[in-house]
Amino acid sequence: MQRRTPRIICKYSCGDASAVATKLTIAKHRGTDREVVVLNSDSRSEHPDNARFRRDCERWFGQPIVVVASDRFRDIDDVFVRERFMRSHRGAVCTGAMKREPANAFQRPTDVLVFGYTVEEQDRAARLRSQSVEAMEFPLIEAGLTKADCHAIVARAGIELPAMYRLGFRNNNCLGCVKGGMGYWNHTRKVFPEVFARRAAQQRALRLNAAFWREPDGTPIMLDELDPNRGDHDGEPAIDCSIMCVLAEQDIGDAA
Repeated sequence: MQRRTPRIICKYSCGDASAVATKLTIAKHRGTDREVVVLNSDSRSEHPDNARFRRDCERWFGQPIVVVASDRFRDIDDVFVRERFMRSHRGAVCTGAMKREPANAFQRPTDVLVFGYTVEEQDRAARLRSQSVEAMEFPLIEAGLTKADCHAIVARAGIELPAMYRLGFRNNNCLGCVKGGMGYWNHTRKVFPEVFARRAAQQRALRLNAAFWREPDGTPIMLDELDPNRGDHDGEPAIDCSIMCVLAEQDIGDAA
């Protein structure tokens, strides 16, 4: 029996870094027999503008994005209520339920997974590779691209950045991401007060063991107790472009 050529699965998250990683991968394999699939796990809890960004990216990629979603939970709020848990030092329960499980159901053991980690995230990429059995590629790290480079490449492609970046968030995660730090949550309090209030109420319903942070003496810090001046949220990174950004755009253009 003829062996099936492993698919290339681009893990597209509606962030600009994953979009650039996907574009580079499609350009790299254009004209070959490798099947490149762009895969998005929809948590149904992200900013509505992500649907627009996804459509814009499909036009840029020149191919559709495969969207998968949980068949067990409606959204991350449903996960928190039914699982009676938010996050621990090992991660957030919503990531597994709304992102990892739907993706794993679609993926095959032979797939090569492409992630949009930038050069600032080399440690994260190395940790992921060491903890996984799947074959992986990190095209942004290989190309020497930063987060700011990715912002610039997407903007220069004529695609408006996702709303979360334009609202001053550094990542395009779900609204009210439980993995966010104090600065993130104080920014959320200003931009999405209703999301902040809902997450604080959910946290209270789960009691003190749901606290996102603790003081040095172990005292839990609940969202509704968070000092508005705590944390350091730098806002949207500047859209500048290094020489690596220009070289990456040449790779994209040469393969077009």
